[in-house]
Amino acid sequence: MTATATPAARPDFTAIKTRQQTTWASGNFAVVAARIVLPAEQLCEAAGLQAGWQVLDVCTGSGNAALGAARRGCQAVGVDYVPALLERGRIRAEAEMLDVDFRQGDAENLPFPDESFDAVLSIYGVMFAPDHAKAARELVRVCRPGGTIALACWPPEGFIGDTFKVVSRYAQPVVGLTPPVRWGDPQYQKGLFGNSVRSFTGNKRTILFRHPSAESNVEFFRTYYGPTLKLFESVGEAGAAKLGSELADLARRYDQNGNRGGPVAIAAEYLETVMIKA
Repeated sequence: MTATATPAARPDFTAIKTRQQTTWASGNFAVVAARIVLPAEQLCEAAGLQAGWQVLDVCTGSGNAALGAARRGCQAVGVDYVPALLERGRIRAEAEMLDVDFRQGDAENLPFPDESFDAVLSIYGVMFAPDHAKAARELVRVCRPGGTIALACWPPEGFIGDTFKVVSRYAQPVVGLTPPVRWGDPQYQKGLFGNSVRSFTGNKRTILFRHPSAESNVEFFRTYYGPTLKLFESVGEAGAAKLGSELADLARRYDQNGNRGGPVAIAAEYLETVMIKA
């Protein structure tokens, strides 16, 4: 008899998203988001946003790209599934006297009609949706024909890609789940959108994470970035010491200041893509 291969089990995306919500709500991602405002502003410029456009920021967090769109005179909407981050976005918008509509919602099931927006953005956000294909279809669905889809995604290589590799040695991977950093591979991303877009432009950019030392970089993310906080909690005292040491060594490897033992400027590459919907 010929053996029949057993189909790979499909991940429970609903359960994964429930865990993700809890993880992202821990720590205080708004503090982290305050360090990555510049890439959001650059994404808004790359997307060519025009005053009066209807713009959606998917997985907005505390609103970096949504606020950037509002600064350019757009009718901006930010959607995320973590209420505390949305509230922080509302506080920021009020402080800057910007009009942004922050709504709770899921990147894989966006609460908007078809073709609602002139531009759809996401910065280091939609890439974490468990079902990549479904999330990509949703970005396309809510964008008008000829509209713009612009994304910033961490790639499999570089500082963030190597960080994911370190993390994978400590965290049990979910069987069948595609790593988020695949979105940072232009060929993979092109495959996700396929014929739904008529043009695709990708550029590599670099952001610098600046901290007083490599160790303080680790402590910053351990304190404020939910996934890192939860990972440290899960590995115990000995595991946390080893994990912290590995992450600090990685930060020193990507330090543009030359690993002199003082302040670090950690270079992290990312992929910025701009697509036009067919």
